[in-house]
This record gives sequence, C-alpha cells and structure tokens, in this order.
Amino acid sequence: MIAAQPAAASVFAVELLAELVRRGVRDVVVCPGSRSQALALAAAAAQEADALRLHVKLDERSAGFFALGVARETGMPAPVIVTSGTAVANLMPAVLEAHEGRAPMLLLTADRPEELRGIRSNQATHQAKLFGHAARWSVDVPAPEFAGGDLVRDGLRDPASLAARGLAAALGAFGGGPAGPVQLNLSFRDPLSGAAGFERMIAEGFAAAAAEAAEQGRAPSAPAMQPDAQPAPDDSYVHSGDSLAVVIAGAGAGSEAEEFARAAGLPLLAEVVSGARFGREAIAGYATLIDDPQIGGLAERAIVFGHPTLTRQIPRLLRRDDVDVIVVDPHHASGAEYVDPSRDARVVSAARVAPDHDPRALRRWLGAWVVADRALQRDRTTVHEPDLEAALAPGYKERNAYARSEVATMREPISREMLAESVWRGTWPHDRLVIAASRLVRVLDALAPARRVSVHANRGLAGIDGTVATALGIAVASQVAEDPARAAGTTRVLIGDLALLHDAGSLLLLEGERRPRLQLFVANDGGGTIFDGLEVAETADPDAFARVMRTPQRADIGALAAAYRWEYRRVETRSELERLLTEPVAGPMIIEVPLAD
Repeated sequence: MIAAQPAAASVFAVELLAELVRRGVRDVVVCPGSRSQALALAAAAAQEADALRLHVKLDERSAGFFALGVARETGMPAPVIVTSGTAVANLMPAVLEAHEGRAPMLLLTADRPEELRGIRSNQATHQAKLFGHAARWSVDVPAPEFAGGDLVRDGLRDPASLAARGLAAALGAFGGGPAGPVQLNLSFRDPLSGAAGFERMIAEGFAAAAAEAAEQGRAPSAPAMQPDAQPAPDDSYVHSGDSLAVVIAGAGAGSEAEEFARAAGLPLLAEVVSGARFGREAIAGYATLIDDPQIGGLAERAIVFGHPTLTRQIPRLLRRDDVDVIVVDPHHASGAEYVDPSRDARVVSAARVAPDHDPRALRRWLGAWVVADRALQRDRTTVHEPDLEAALAPGYKERNAYARSEVATMREPISREMLAESVWRGTWPHDRLVIAASRLVRVLDALAPARRVSVHANRGLAGIDGTVATALGIAVASQVAEDPARAAGTTRVLIGDLALLHDAGSLLLLEGERRPRLQLFVANDGGGTIFDGLEVAETADPDAFARVMRTPQRADIGALAAAYRWEYRRVETRSELERLLTEPVAGPMIIEVPLAD
C-alpha cells in the first residue's frame, strides 16, 4: 500500500519550526486549536526530537505573557502558536507590553485561506496585521500547497526564509530598531495536517536542526532585514569634567548604567526594576533626595538609561530648565520612541567616559548623595537588629526584657515594607525576582538597598495583566538553563491581591507541564489600595471611590490555590516570613500575606 502524501500544511509547519530551531529558538508555546494543528503537532514532534521545549497553555492571553517571560529571561522569542479568530485577539495585551518593553515576540497565528475570507466563515475575521504599529513586522502568508509533488516556495511561502526574516524582525533587525512582536499570519487549507510517510523525515529534520544549533551555541543567526543599510555614525555622549550630573536607570537599563556611573563617579539613581541597582554609587532613596534642594536641587545634568516609570520625581527632574538631559537609547535612530519628559533632550546611542576623566573630581558630589542615602536607609529599613548589649547583660531583668522584646519582634505583623524588603534580601543572584505593577513595586523602590538581584517586571505599559504567566515563563526558562548554578535558583514574585486575581487563569498548569520552583507572595490588603495615594482619594465620594477605584474583594486565596493544585501557605508574622524564605522550595507555591497596614 502506497503511503498518502503528507499534507502541505504539515510540511510547511515542520520546515518553519526546524529553521527557527536552527537559528537558536529553544522554546515554543502552543494553544489548542483546529486551524493551527499542523504547527502544534510539529512542535510536539520537535520536543520528541529534543529540539524544542514545548509549553502548552489553554488561554492565549496567558500564553502570550508566558512567552514574554521566556523572552525576558533568555533574550530569544518563544514562538506562540494559536488558532484563528478571538485566539489571536487575546494576544494583544502581551503584544503591547512586548512592544513598549522592547522584548522579542514571535506569533504564529493560523488563519483561513483566501477563499474562506470575506464570506462570514466560522472563526474568520480580519486578523492579519491585527496588531498594527505594535508589530515590528506583520505578514499575511498564503496557504502552502504542492506543485509537482514539491512544496511551492515562492515569495512568503518559503518556510525557511520566512522563519529567518520573522526571527530577525523580532530581535530588532529592522533598520536597527528595538526588539518586539512579529506576527506571521499563516493560512492553511484542508487537509489541515497529515504526516503519513513523513514521520521519519520529521524526526530526522528536527534532530539535525537541533544539532546544528548546538554547534553554533544556539546563537541567533537571523539575517538582517536591511542588509544594505549603512551603520549609523557614532553619536555617543562622552562624559568629562566636573558638572554635577546624575545617572538615571529605568527598566531595561541593565549593568551598562552601573558601569557608566562607576567610571564617571556619579550618583546612580537606579529603579529597583532597572537591573542596575548595585554598586557603591547606587542611591536607594533617590526619590526623596531629588526633592532636597541641597542635593537633588543642585543637579545640573541627567544621563538617562532605560525606561524610568516608578516615581514622579524623575520626570520632574528631567523637565527642569536648569538640568541638561542626555538620553541613551541605541535605537533612537530607527525612529523608536524614547524617554523625554522635557521634549528637549539630547538623544545618543551610547554613553562613555572620557579617558582622561578622573571620577575623584566629583567625590564630594557623590558623597553628599551617599551620606544622605545611608541616613534614609537607617530610618526606613525593616530589618531587625538584635540588641546584643541587652542580650549579654549580667542582670536577669535586662536579659528577660531582651527575651520578651525578641519574642514580640518575631510575632510582629507583616507590613508592606517588611514583606518587600524581606523578599528582596532573601533573593540571591541565582534566583529571579518578579515584581507586579502593584503598590509593592514603589514601596520596594523606596527602600531596597543596593544589591545585585535579577529582577523582571512588565514596565513597558506597567499593567497588572499577565504577571503570573510572565513569572512562570521566567521560572521555567531559568530553571532549565544549561548552567547548573543558574538553574538552581527559585523565582519569587511580589504581587498584590488584585494583580493575582486579574491573572488567576495563568495558575493552571496542564498535565505534562513543568512545575517550577516559584514562590508567589500575595500582599493581600483586600483591594486596590494603590489608588489611595492619588489626589482623587481626597476629592471623590468615599463610597463611589471604594466601589470603582479600590474595588474591595474577599476572594479565598487558599481555595484558589487548591483549585489549581498549588501549595498554599499563609504567613502573618515576621518569624513565619523569615522561616519561609529560608526553606527549600520544591514547586509552585502561593504565600498569602495579610498586611497589617
């Protein structure tokens, strides 16, 4: 009996994914659906060949944010495979975050073929280029088909070329622009899948692609989208002299900001989500000190890295007429938006320190920030320091008083500040810390001491959506890393009750999915108290404000954890929290923390 010819959809899907593997893609996220079945089955075959790590998600919105987490951790996109219709629309929140947060994302959206469009076919809509300006590249690919027994490879229907170009665009190879989302809208017609007589070729093809990627160290090798483009001229900012400057580091700044501040001898005003909050120049209480006329009031220049979003003080500083603003953005020449509250900043692609610059020339300027910051940290820290003199006192009454004081301290209710600082100090370089867009991130930003911690946060649009899914993507990607030290860590998440409930569906881990070491610390204050700090809280009717802004909730977090088969703990005192942070973590865990304030 002669085996039937494999479906064109299956051949196309296998070749597309194999090329992505060959060019360094290691993870793929699949959502169930009919129109996308060839892609989904090809992804399953790739996992069998150990060419890809397959992640299956029921909800496309969660899948998008999970892929975003993988990309933030690895720097490579995890292609998201979805069927047609509303499945594609559910990717929009993650797409917008990836666009604004400059994270690579590759969407493989299945669609009806041309003959089923415009006639109100089931699950058919105008989904090609649905993401508009947020997509780095969006292309509508005609349905694959055979001619003379071979796959037609004209134009966009060449799967290898399409994979290479899509990956290049997602990584930011569109005229030097930033990384971001790419949509490959893939039409498929019946038969939607079928690999009879093709199974061995599938396995061998993926194995060969994985071997080739391993030889290349899985480094991305996607070609540039504009190979004839000339490199931009060097427009670096070169720091020299003794101007009273500060270095500002927002989300995405990374170690480059710290290195520049150290070489220049300048105060480093690094947000806790910046990846730059370490080193002797880092100023934890920068928001308070900016408003000090004898410190921040004397600043003459600001050099900005990344995307600052956490305070009102930074934009006010950048809008001051007496402050010269330098924005460092390597992608500004491509037309990408950049940080500029003053609308009068000088924008450069890089910043460096002049070879003859002596950082000691500004030691008094830096010293003023450091001394004031240390005083602030002493006042703000929640860390308990035992009274050693009382503990060693010869008198019974003194030692008894010390013991009672220690017991009272260990029974102390947990405040928002205590939770944030304890998790920060309990997280080590091989761990990951994910911070939701809740009130907690601003609390932590005000008090977290300088420390090299791997921090992730969705600050592109600073929405609460998708935090759980993003954290799961980060946890899974980091814990399967080839480096054993890096893979040994735990992912900790600081999240508010509303942010958790908003993304509760992402707690679902389907059978066969990895259950990473993840501690989800839920600061439960019964609603959105972040709005209490806004002016509207003092002017609006209290009942109306509570109903439509604070949105009180009484959800049973323990029952939610049980429903999704997560381990659940409830901690209410300092000793319980400290003990939990030192225990080994075996899998996903929700820790509910009722706040005392």
